[in-house]
Amino acid sequence: MGGSAVVVGAGIGGLAAAIGLRRIGWEVTVVERARVLADVGAGISLHANGIRALDVLGVGAAVRAAARPQYTGGTRTPDGGWLARMDGAVLERELGTPIVGIPRAVLHRLLRSALPASSLVVGSEVSSVDRSRPGRVRVPVTGGVLDADLVVAADGVNSRLRGQLFPSRPGPVYSGSTVLRAITEHPVSLRTDFELTWGKGAEFGHIAFPDGRAEWHAVLNSPPGTRHPDALSAMRRRFGDWHDPIPALLDATRPDAVLHHDIHELATPLPAFADGRVVLLGDAAHAMTPNLGQGACQALEDAAALAAALATEPTVDAALTRYDAERRPRSQSVARAARQAGRLGQRLTHPLAVALRNTALRLTPSRATVHAILRHAAWTPPSLDRPGQTRDTRPES
Repeated sequence: MGGSAVVVGAGIGGLAAAIGLRRIGWEVTVVERARVLADVGAGISLHANGIRALDVLGVGAAVRAAARPQYTGGTRTPDGGWLARMDGAVLERELGTPIVGIPRAVLHRLLRSALPASSLVVGSEVSSVDRSRPGRVRVPVTGGVLDADLVVAADGVNSRLRGQLFPSRPGPVYSGSTVLRAITEHPVSLRTDFELTWGKGAEFGHIAFPDGRAEWHAVLNSPPGTRHPDALSAMRRRFGDWHDPIPALLDATRPDAVLHHDIHELATPLPAFADGRVVLLGDAAHAMTPNLGQGACQALEDAAALAAALATEPTVDAALTRYDAERRPRSQSVARAARQAGRLGQRLTHPLAVALRNTALRLTPSRATVHAILRHAAWTPPSLDRPGQTRDTRPES
C-alpha cells in the first residue's frame, strides 16, 4: 500500500515520520511554518527506544556517529552529594545501546538530510485542513492546496490541527515549571557524561557532547511568563553556589545563547490519535514534561509505528486504527510517569519532603534505578516489512 502524505511540522517527529513514510514508498511533503530553518535548540538525550526507532527509519547509524554515549553520571544534591549513580554500560548491556547525547540542531540536520530538499515546504502555516472528500484531505499552503491520502499533524504542543480534530478537549496547560537551557560556547572539563542536581523547586542538569561542549538546563518552579532581562545572570544568582561543574558551565555560556521556555503538557489525554485521514504524532498527540527525557523518543516511536502500520496493514484506515491502539496507551502512560517524576523530583519544595526523597534515593539499589529506566526504554521496534518481503530493516551498526 502506497499513497501521498502531507506532514505538518518539520520538528523531530515530523521529519522522522516523513522519513518512515518515504521508506515504505509513500510520496511525502513536509510543511513547516518557519521561513528559515535556523536549527535552534540546545541538546537532547536519546534513550534506547529512540535509537531503535531511528534504526528502523534507517538513520540510526548517522545519529550514533554524531552523538556521545552517556556512560557516567547520576543525580546529585546542590552540595555535590550523590543521590543515585547511573552506569550507562549496564543500560548498554541490557538494551544494546547506551543513552546518547546530541545537539538538537545536529539531529534536525541529520533527519533533514535523509529527505530530498524538494519535499520540504517552508514558510507556510497550516491552521486547518479540508476533510470533506472521503479518503482525501486538502491542505491549504502558501500559493496553493496540497491534496493527500493522509495528513500527519506533527505541529507541536500548540497544534492547531489537534484543535480542529478535538475542539471540545482541553488544550495544553502550564506544568508549573519553566526551563532555561544553552550549549556552552567552548569545551568544559567534566567528570561525568550527564548529571541531574535536585534542589528545592529547581533542577540543574548537563549532557556532554562529542566535541567537549555541553548542554545545560535549569528547570524552575515559576509562574508562567516569568522572564529575566539577563537570563544568564539570573542563573548565576540561582545556581552559582551549587557544586562543580555548574558554575563552569554557566561561565562557558554566551548570554545570548540562553533559551527560555515555559513547559506545557497535555494533562488531559486525548481519546484518539487519529480522526479520518488525519493522524496526530509527537507533542501534538502527547506533549509531556521532560522529566524522563522521553518526549522526542516517544515521537520517534510514533514515526516508526506509523510507517510500520501503513506498510503492513491492508488499508489506511486499518493502519491508523492499529497506530492508535499501539501508541496511545504507551505514550500516555509515559506522559503520566513523567509528570509523577517531576512531582517527586524538581517540583518538591517542602524541606521534609525533599529530605525523605533524598533518603529514599540513597537507599535504593542501583538495579532498581536501572529498572526504572528500562521500564520506558525497553521498547521493541516494529518491522516495516510484510511477511515474505526481503528488504533489510535490521538496526544499523
